[in-house]
Amino acid sequence: MENYLSKINGIDDLKRLKSSQLKELAAEIREFLLENISKTGGHLASNLGTVELTIALHHYLNSPTDKIIWDVGHQAYTHKILTGRKECFSSLRQKDGISGYPKCTESPHDIIGAGHSSTSISAAVGLSLARENLDQMGDIYAVIGDGALTGGMAFEALNHAGHIGADINVILNDNEMSIANNVGAISNYLSTLRNDPTVKRVQEDIEFLINKIPRIGKTVSNTVDRVKNALKYSFIQGVLFEEFGFNYLGPIDGHNIIELMKHFKQAEAIKGPVLLHVVTKKGKGYLPAEKNPDKFHGVGAFNIKDGSSKKSKLKPSYSQIFGETLSRMAAADKKIAGVTAAMAAGTGLDIFAEAYPERYYDVGIAEQHAITMSTGLARGGMKPVAAIYSTFLQRGYDQVIHDAALQNIDLTIAVDRAGIVGNDGETHQGLFDYSFLRPVPNLVMMAVKDAEQLQQMLYTAVNYEGPAVLRYPRGTAAGEYTPRKVEELQQIEIGKAEELIEIKEDMDLTILAVGSTVIPAQKAAEILNNNGYQTAVVDARFIKPLDEEIILKALKNSKNIITAEEQVLAGGFSSAVLELAADRGVAVKNIKRIGIGDEFVTHGGMEEMKKEYQLDARGILENALSLLSKAEEVKKLWPEKKD
Repeated sequence: MENYLSKINGIDDLKRLKSSQLKELAAEIREFLLENISKTGGHLASNLGTVELTIALHHYLNSPTDKIIWDVGHQAYTHKILTGRKECFSSLRQKDGISGYPKCTESPHDIIGAGHSSTSISAAVGLSLARENLDQMGDIYAVIGDGALTGGMAFEALNHAGHIGADINVILNDNEMSIANNVGAISNYLSTLRNDPTVKRVQEDIEFLINKIPRIGKTVSNTVDRVKNALKYSFIQGVLFEEFGFNYLGPIDGHNIIELMKHFKQAEAIKGPVLLHVVTKKGKGYLPAEKNPDKFHGVGAFNIKDGSSKKSKLKPSYSQIFGETLSRMAAADKKIAGVTAAMAAGTGLDIFAEAYPERYYDVGIAEQHAITMSTGLARGGMKPVAAIYSTFLQRGYDQVIHDAALQNIDLTIAVDRAGIVGNDGETHQGLFDYSFLRPVPNLVMMAVKDAEQLQQMLYTAVNYEGPAVLRYPRGTAAGEYTPRKVEELQQIEIGKAEELIEIKEDMDLTILAVGSTVIPAQKAAEILNNNGYQTAVVDARFIKPLDEEIILKALKNSKNIITAEEQVLAGGFSSAVLELAADRGVAVKNIKRIGIGDEFVTHGGMEEMKKEYQLDARGILENALSLLSKAEEVKKLWPEKKD
């Protein structure tokens, strides 16, 4: 059997293949994806579902003159393979390798970079306006999933595109899922379009009647598909999209390359905005992913034979501890409710949802709505806990200010995936929440150092009367996890830091750490103290309000200061420390701020990236010795074998 994929190093090679050869190419690409993602990890189910769609797009269109915009972009692996990145695909999501998302600096075929949802139609409208003004050539296709269509920005773009008659084609990749099962009216509407029994019955009747026409019935039977589509269009007409001013085509079999290209041609003949409703199956071609597409959305290295992970998971994640702790608290407090924006499993709220489905709300990819709906729950007497990834909370910023903080609403926002998240890279790093939340009045913000503290801080946040933010990182929780009964949980004094190693007079160094940097700071301080340096460590615990007393004590009694935070330095924890010093007239002598500078952090393993930005114990130790003018001692105090 001929291996077509081995001959494809770019779009021109793909176009040399005949239409009859593309089905075999799709099978080869699926095999290639499984082989590579099983080693590197990545987004599996979504990419298996878009293989034929991507082949059809690139075989029919002329990228990059014709522009393909991928919404979210986690389904664009086949796009990368076909546009010249097959040979470096083994570096997917690895440090210094190719990104798991479209990236403009990586290829001219990546027209718009993406990683967050619901942006593609807006970008397509802008590209169409630029094309019109500059007399450019080329078709414009936006590929958006039905999950991303739950995001409000997508509807803003549909509204504008229909209003101005933008000449764009929107492919609605309908696989009935985002990461988890889709929710809401849009999902129900699309299900109706797929499965309306009246339309199906009429289609079957027409096909039967055509075939019964004497002599010519069989001859015209080739037109049945077009008749069925016309009937579907007549009976249903994609009413929602028609009302937005779009011409609706579909539903279309997203795994039939020939049918897809026929519809692309049909769309090309229509002036103005067209929506092509393409039905695909997430995880297509790999049984474990077809059965459990949510579990195979984002995966680490796995065994192809049965889909089992190659990593043994010995310790619980912060998300799991959050979900379990909230569930135990909810058993004792009937007012507690859980809110998520399409990230139940990712945030650990699936645990809560199973125990208390009547108090669990998944609003779809709609962080703005999640926050404001939560304020309504709170005003109605509930105690809502909205669990949202740091990078996605950026979409709900105005609601945090206007709807929660301004009105001093009793709301807990659990900020998951805060800090470096690793292989997903720039679009997903949770490195800005200290900075964008710290200036907001009425907010209380705390950061977790380990499993035990997460439980105590969640209890504190839920029982604080006002808007409270609880921040914790991705991955395995530090420290030992002993599930606490509700009666064992205690509220932490708001704005109170903890001296883990006491600040005394005339300290050589004090490390002011917060969140995930606390335990590495303790390890670095232990090494320093064992070698004759007087080093104190403070767990700030709160970003807002600061423990002014302890921080000023550290500044006044230490010859050198290190601040450590897993977030951008601009406007973050260290900025708060320096602002406090300036406001109180305290001179800050020798200070080193450890965190992320004025840059976006690219993809790579979490520990690998923490090491690069000196956020691990050795990095803190190196900075400490540099401040102490003993930089050369690092190799003695931390031999290379300990890395």
